[in-house]
Amino acid sequence: MADRDFTWNDEDAYWRTNYRSRPYGASGDYERYRPAYRFGFDSASRYRGRDWDDVEPDLQRNWNTYEDRGESTWEQIKDAVRDAWNRVTGKQSVGTR
Repeated sequence: MADRDFTWNDEDAYWRTNYRSRPYGASGDYERYRPAYRFGFDSASRYRGRDWDDVEPDLQRNWNTYEDRGESTWEQIKDAVRDAWNRVTGKQSVGTR
């Protein structure tokens, strides 16, 4: 994980406020994306030091068994997962803290 000291509660607050600024955010309320942000947040720690492209197949398989995924498919939610991943790892700037 990048040299950032923050918790899921920090990220939850960030995304709750900012998800609508994302291209996919206009198509649903926050609760639809919340599990994806949590999954991305947790996965960034679980796969620390690895690149998104290397782990995306694993993440897709894991999403299909993720208990909090609701009705969302990987294709519907992967951009939100990646946003959270990128924000945690610092790989791409999604927004400022």
